[in-house]
Amino acid sequence: MAQVGSEVVVGVISDTHGLLRPEALEALVGSDFIIHAGDVGDRSIVPALQEIAPVTAVRGNIDTEPWARGLPEDAVLKIGGVKIYVIHNLKELRSDPIAEGYAAIISGHSHLPKQETTKEVLYFNPGSAGPRRFRLSITVGRLRIREGTILPELINLEK
Repeated sequence: MAQVGSEVVVGVISDTHGLLRPEALEALVGSDFIIHAGDVGDRSIVPALQEIAPVTAVRGNIDTEPWARGLPEDAVLKIGGVKIYVIHNLKELRSDPIAEGYAAIISGHSHLPKQETTKEVLYFNPGSAGPRRFRLSITVGRLRIREGTILPELINLEK
């Protein structure tokens, strides 16, 4: 992984529900690291993402098959000098992000893309990259981390 001082690109994907779209893979190319924020849906998804970059994936509420038991419920990462917490459902967050020193909380579940900073903590949901739900956009995200600063970006996969 890149050292502090250089830029680290983190691809963020969630709620694939077993569908890994070619557009999602294309959007994640160039990532130094990939985070999957749960509801993976199929054992083939993480290995396919690992062909692009190292992956941390957490278990979502639909990840109930035996293969998914190996996915953690949450994860704490240190990437590019910042501490990132990953959980599928933000409503299940049980710690104080500021006290824990998190620069970002990555979640999925709602299928709603969101990037919002509250009390200097970035709350980032890449939306859903899997099957369309309601009229929501098909999206993934990207975090550019440089010198301890996170620049978030939501990427709409629909042209």
